[in-house]
Amino acid sequence: MSHQLPSDPAPTPPLGLLAQLDLPDPDSYDELRDAEGRLRPAWQRFFQWLPAQETPADFDRRLELIAQQIKVDGVTHNIHSAEGTAARPWSLELMPMLIEPSDWAAIERGVSQRARLLDTMMADVYGEQELLAESLLPPALLYRHPGYLRPLHGVRPPGGLHLHIAAFDLARDAEGDWWVISQRTQGPSGLGYVLHNRLIISRLFPEAFREMRVQHIASSYRRLLDTVESQARLVAGGTPRVVLLTSGPYNETYFEHAYLARYLGVPLVEGGDLTVRADRVYLRTVAGLEPVHGLLRRLDDDYCDPLELRPDSTLGIPGLLQAVRAGNVVVANALGSGFLESPAVQGFLPAISRRLLGEELLLPSLPSWWCGEQAAFRAVLPTLAERVVRPAFPDPGRRRATVPGEAGVADWVRRIQGDPDAWMAQGRLMLSRTPMWRSGAATAGAAMLRVYAIADTERRWHVLPGGMTRVATRSPLSVSMQHGGSSLDTWVMTDGPVDTFSMLPQRLRVDDIATRRRPVSSRTAENLFWLGRYTERTEQAVRLARALLNMIDADGDPPPPVLDALCTLAVFNGLAAYGTPSASRAPQLFERNVLAALASGARKPAAGQPRAPVTSVAGHLGALEYAASALRDRLSPEQVNLVRRMAEEFNATFAGLDAALPTVSLAMPALDRLGLQLAAVTGAQTDRMTRDHGWRLLTVGRLIERLVGMAHTLHTLLELDALKSAAGVDLVLELFDSTLTFRSRYQRHEDLLALVDLLVLDDANPRAFAGTLRRLRTELGKLPGTASMLDALRERLPVEGAGITLDELRDLDDEALRLQLCVLARRLQDAGARLSDDVGQRYFAHAEGGDRLQRV
Repeated sequence: MSHQLPSDPAPTPPLGLLAQLDLPDPDSYDELRDAEGRLRPAWQRFFQWLPAQETPADFDRRLELIAQQIKVDGVTHNIHSAEGTAARPWSLELMPMLIEPSDWAAIERGVSQRARLLDTMMADVYGEQELLAESLLPPALLYRHPGYLRPLHGVRPPGGLHLHIAAFDLARDAEGDWWVISQRTQGPSGLGYVLHNRLIISRLFPEAFREMRVQHIASSYRRLLDTVESQARLVAGGTPRVVLLTSGPYNETYFEHAYLARYLGVPLVEGGDLTVRADRVYLRTVAGLEPVHGLLRRLDDDYCDPLELRPDSTLGIPGLLQAVRAGNVVVANALGSGFLESPAVQGFLPAISRRLLGEELLLPSLPSWWCGEQAAFRAVLPTLAERVVRPAFPDPGRRRATVPGEAGVADWVRRIQGDPDAWMAQGRLMLSRTPMWRSGAATAGAAMLRVYAIADTERRWHVLPGGMTRVATRSPLSVSMQHGGSSLDTWVMTDGPVDTFSMLPQRLRVDDIATRRRPVSSRTAENLFWLGRYTERTEQAVRLARALLNMIDADGDPPPPVLDALCTLAVFNGLAAYGTPSASRAPQLFERNVLAALASGARKPAAGQPRAPVTSVAGHLGALEYAASALRDRLSPEQVNLVRRMAEEFNATFAGLDAALPTVSLAMPALDRLGLQLAAVTGAQTDRMTRDHGWRLLTVGRLIERLVGMAHTLHTLLELDALKSAAGVDLVLELFDSTLTFRSRYQRHEDLLALVDLLVLDDANPRAFAGTLRRLRTELGKLPGTASMLDALRERLPVEGAGITLDELRDLDDEALRLQLCVLARRLQDAGARLSDDVGQRYFAHAEGGDRLQRV
């Protein structure tokens, strides 16, 4: 039965915001109000610092600001389903989770104790194994768990610390006491989202945040980095290099990997960026191999080394375990902690704590029964229908946690008896209810708090004063971001001084400067290279599509050679299907084909059918978006957001058409807008990025794509004899984006020689062959490498100019000039393709002896 907030003769406006919020079930703790329906002290203070006339509309506006900021920052969470992986905007609620100082003191003591216990357990099971000898930990829970890595038994990490960070999921019972639900030790996720949540919510309620003395969290991030660096320094013997290891853009929390790497100031790398040589880990960079001494990993244990763990993993680093055994790299957290995440371990922790720490656990775990112990199984059997049955070990073939119910008990008993070690039963806890604001009204959600314990350089444990509160409106028993959950900022109030620490460390020393210049990994360089190529390729496709639709829709009839050349280029660039009759023979058919290709990115497959491959402009946009998403730690949020928005808005133009074709009047404005957006992307790449080796490779990629695309365009137009008419001249000028310059220089002249002057020989024209080649030679010369290696790259190109001079064209008639230009265009197209291969081999694949080990 629900109860309304007691009536107040003169309610304040903030109380009025909550007047219709029902009290939760009495079995759940109400974070907002006490048993009598009065606001708890923390919420009284929160509303005290809101504007006196706050209305539901004001709350709705604040909620809109959250959505806008998340969109601007490109904060996403990848959702995995049978249809594939989709990035959805991160879900953040308006109202924070409030934790009083007394509650936090209990959490802090209990969580730091548990983190210390788990680290001590790691040292034992990979060392003396006294817990096994004294039967405090069943061997089956250890040896059968895939998270226990036998190859690392006897290995002590540099500095002796196995765990640098541990996460614990907590929840309140009906009396308000905190319980530990689960623990995460491999690569605890959420720290990046915690930071971003704080930045948004604290700005929406600045007075309340300040006056309620909410503890700051920046020092915890500094502590994590300092601890890893201090241990990595034992390996490096000097200033260490620490990187953040991610599984890549398809990871569900990839945004936070990139965000955290940028905040900590460390390179974000994937397994393919690293290699092991002579039992040491190296980062593949465009300048060669550079040593890595510490890994902050966000990759589960079994994927980390395909040589000794999962052989099918393409995410890890072959030989990493050997480098760990040799003591040449610090991995945070140490490999092999996965067994600690088993819920079956929880039931054995009280006795283990008494044995290893000489202490009783300060925070209780949910009651747990491991079915591998016959006495435990018999004890829980009478109440099994009410318990949560969970797999004791990770296994994709087993069902998720479930409550059997009376009807399912017999089936579950048979299943458990078939393999009792693999199952455990756990008590149930109704999660507390916390207020949320949705669509003009208050509601409540079931809340679970994830907190993070971080070790310092003295191996003492500290708890980040806050964390990530996850909420669900559906189930009062569990919360999952993958299944529609949302998040809250978590405010921990303090009676003492507020920590005003900033991530800005002490004054830099001269020796620190070199380490602050991030190396450009080969994968990053390759993504930047293709970011440049796809930016240019998309620009060319948009310009070509506009020219084609304008020409087909024009009142007059263009000469057939011009239409044939334009259609050939359209097919080559994916704007129309191979085999489509030219527009000179079937203009309406070709136009429909082009319009269908433009709308291909918005087509949804029929039920049960796979999505058709996306072609045309949408395909280029998809490739561009993927390259940008893989560079979130290198590009500004504005750039990433702009690239994503381009694809969304272009495809959304055609999304409501279903099977119908778009019209030219619909497609042309979309292409015009996309052209403006691409100009903004190019401007950001040109003027808003540091000129390091990565930027140079981006520029080289764009220039190579321009050279190859322009050469192919000119060759096609010349080969099909399309430049003998005014329409052909207008077309080539439009495709080369040189109409204004040509008309101001040559007025009404349309000679082929005039086109050669502007589009081939003019090195001041960025769209001319000579101008493109001049810049390309310059940027190639500034890439890392020996003089002979850079000379070899530039030898693919003409020594100067466009490879042809004006004197060489003297006395040639138009036909001879056309043939000579065809040869030049084909030669430059081949040169660009070969140069692209050479750049890839040298900087991305490290072929032909390109790996140069630097001294450790």
